Amino acid sequence: MKLFFRESGQGQPLIILHGLFGSSDNWFTLAKTFAEFFHVYLVDQRNHGQSPHSDDFNYKLLAEDLKEFIETNNIKDPIIIGHSMGGKAVMNFAVKYPEIAQKIIVVDIVPKAYPIHHDQILEGLTKMPLTELKSRNDAEEFLSKYVPDSSERQFLLKNLVRTAAGGFAWKLNVNVIDQHIEEIGEGMQYEGTFSKPSLFIKGLKSRYYKTGDEELIQTIFPNAKFVTIDSGHWVQAEKPVEFSQEVLKFIKAN
Repeated sequence: MKLFFRESGQGQPLIILHGLFGSSDNWFTLAKTFAEFFHVYLVDQRNHGQSPHSDDFNYKLLAEDLKEFIETNNIKDPIIIGHSMGGKAVMNFAVKYPEIAQKIIVVDIVPKAYPIHHDQILEGLTKMPLTELKSRNDAEEFLSKYVPDSSERQFLLKNLVRTAAGGFAWKLNVNVIDQHIEEIGEGMQYEGTFSKPSLFIKGLKSRYYKTGDEELIQTIFPNAKFVTIDSGHWVQAEKPVEFSQEVLKFIKAN
């Protein structure tokens, strides 16, 4: 699958993968920081952003999409960052193709299964009356019944776009994500280890890490380092300065 991407900067390749319901747009500001040092690739994963839609959606496919993207663009020795779903895609890719990435950075996700907890969001997205909307305010008002947090609604509504006919549509492949959400909650799809340098960044207030998770990570990523930042799950958005400092420190370390 030919993925949409944005690129900036020069130097060693740095690939960034967004999380569920996100897109390359979410990383635009941080990419400016990283582009001072690296050749940055912001990628829209399948069924997200401006990348193609597909009826299939799982971590094996996301890992294979990443491999194809790297080969198609002739990228050598990349460093790869992934947040949440993107982090799981990176982990699966790293253990399947350990020779490709030089280092990986996984943001607030663990290589284990998670219970499905996006039910309310997906109900709101799938039930959104797209043909009846007159404005983005109408969409926000409707979604507020399912997503009470304003900042989370704004994040989700970045996926709402005007059509040529003047109506609204989702950039997300909402129905397919809904159908395959259990697969996105699953643990590792590929077996193996990745022994190169790996940085795992977690949000102090996030619910994605539990006691014992670091030990689990080290069984698969024996050269893992851990950093905690005082934030929730959206570490890079909530604390962009601290996040970029930790990423740059890790990458520049021998």
